[in-house]
Amino acid sequence: MADHDLKGFTREEFTHDGTTHEVLRHGSGPAVIVMAEIPGITPKVLAFAERVAALGCTAVLPVLFGRPGRDPHPDAHGRLAGFAYAASSLASVCVSREFTVLATGRSSPAVAWLRALAAHEHGRCGGPGVGAVGMCFTGGFALAMATDDRLLAPVLSQPSLPVPWTRRQAGGIDISAEELAVVRDRCERDGLRVLGLRFRGDRFVPGDRFAYLRRELGEGFVAVELDPRHANPQGVLPPHSVLTEHLVDRPGEPTRAALDQVLDHLRSRLLPAA
Repeated sequence: MADHDLKGFTREEFTHDGTTHEVLRHGSGPAVIVMAEIPGITPKVLAFAERVAALGCTAVLPVLFGRPGRDPHPDAHGRLAGFAYAASSLASVCVSREFTVLATGRSSPAVAWLRALAAHEHGRCGGPGVGAVGMCFTGGFALAMATDDRLLAPVLSQPSLPVPWTRRQAGGIDISAEELAVVRDRCERDGLRVLGLRFRGDRFVPGDRFAYLRRELGEGFVAVELDPRHANPQGVLPPHSVLTEHLVDRPGEPTRAALDQVLDHLRSRLLPAA
């Protein structure tokens, strides 16, 4: 793929509590907050957002890091430039006070801003509530956002924080105990369902993390765990990005089935009358 020119997406800013980020929007209908993975809002993240819009939803993409539309694949700008771009995005996340990269039992400060964005978009777009899809470093954000009753369809795609360097980090996720208790109560009381996706063997998303979510959320956590053999072999890195870089977009492919399950989750929760 080449860089995306962002045609079809509007660009504006949203400010909450003194923090401002650019936001891309596409479509109409109930809002779905789509939070990109490292290195940023790539053409494949935008392609996923276009599918969300095709459901009859508004895809809302906060620009938390990286340059929107830039293709990180070596074929687009060369291997060295691609590596430098990814390293720059990763470094900005690691030093930013908005992200909690290593700590367990704590949500990133960015979650408060994202909850405010979701509330704003719900008021703007209407519908029964809001969806949220987090990927990689932002994967767990969708879980922490679900403390707000307006968040009806959380999706955690390859949630990678905290970085699993220790057993404790591998067996947890970036949410506080108090917030997790609220989400657990919503699962038990309201039938909230949290959808999680990962490739087995992904060292950034260990199996212990999903086992922890099963214990804590019970039937409220729906895990989709894929064999790495079914990942797109054209991906630059080992199997990791279920909905984007390692998606094999053909009917019958397990990753396509996972994508369809995510879209069905959003549709059933946000467009119940459709």
